[in-house]
Amino acid sequence: MDQLKNSSVNEQRIQSVEQCFGSSGITLCVQGRVLVGEGVLTKLCRKKPKQRQFFLFNDLLVYGTIVIHKKIFKNQQVLELAKMKVEDIPPGSNDNGDNPELRHGWLVTSPSKSFAVYAQTAMEKDEWLSHMNRCINNIRGNSSVNELQNAPTWVPDSDASDCMRCRKIKFSAIQRKHHCRKCGFVVCAACSTKKMLIREQSDKPLRVCDTCFMSQ
Repeated sequence: MDQLKNSSVNEQRIQSVEQCFGSSGITLCVQGRVLVGEGVLTKLCRKKPKQRQFFLFNDLLVYGTIVIHKKIFKNQQVLELAKMKVEDIPPGSNDNGDNPELRHGWLVTSPSKSFAVYAQTAMEKDEWLSHMNRCINNIRGNSSVNELQNAPTWVPDSDASDCMRCRKIKFSAIQRKHHCRKCGFVVCAACSTKKMLIREQSDKPLRVCDTCFMSQ
């Protein structure tokens, strides 16, 4: 990896990523940054699993929505590896065994965003985990991230038919679902009447369930 730092090939690859995101993305070409790998992964989103384009740098994980494959991306998200943890999701440990897209996954947790992501094959998963762990260990050194408050992994809408707090409200077109930004639970309006400042996620107060609000 060190031999790629500040090389013309590496610079051209990073510039290509910048161009794919256009003016909506951040500047990625900085001294010492290396593009380690890239690929399409399935991210477990609130509504349903969605394919996203991921780029692993030696200090960042960048991903976005695919508009035109390998040409145009939008909704760029940037996570610092120094504040990140990755954790394997063992095969058969979830209820997605019947979905071939959700068999080879791992958790990505950080203060700003946390989510599950899946590769198409076990080999691809192993390669991603190996590269991510190596980059995280290299940039973090002997420091720890235990003191950081990670963002919750949101429970998908499809996994909650009723409020996960009161267990009384059945969700419908009238009774809408809301996600607590603190714990990730799917809750009803009556159980999420408060807002709370979570600086790792936003500079503005975010909607949380009343249980998390009371426990602060």
